[in-house]
Amino acid sequence: MTESRWLDDEEQRTWRSFLMASRLLFDQLERDLKQDADLSFAYYEVLTRLSEAPGHSMRMAALAAACVFDRSRLSHAVDRLAKEGWVSRVPADVDGRGQLAELTDEGLKRVQQAAPFHVERVRTLVFDRLTLEQQKTLREISEVVASGISDMDELTKMGWPS
Repeated sequence: MTESRWLDDEEQRTWRSFLMASRLLFDQLERDLKQDADLSFAYYEVLTRLSEAPGHSMRMAALAAACVFDRSRLSHAVDRLAKEGWVSRVPADVDGRGQLAELTDEGLKRVQQAAPFHVERVRTLVFDRLTLEQQKTLREISEVVASGISDMDELTKMGWPS
């Protein structure tokens, strides 16, 4: 049995700072979206990904990967968004086996209403607090951490910059 590689004091401080910042940021963004747009962060992510996709449509599997959701979670989210009239499921034209999630006109309006406030909150909470160099460093660190968890080719398919 190998000995545990415990974190030293500085590593522990870095880890806890990262956890605290991540949790506080996502909790705040979740509260803001709920309050101002009556949307969860997860539903906003689905609507945003679809709004940016060609034809406002994506295969369910690709959408799940882009949102970093398992297929079950995405299916539940799309069903809920479909009940609201913001998304519809349509058969994939290519092979008929898969399904596409398609943003409706009402869904596009919804995400367009929510986006300006959300983007402003992201700016206020993150980008306005960082220098350009810190922003670049944050991106690089995030890419290194993410690529250590998931294959970089897979991340690129999910929408990460190459």
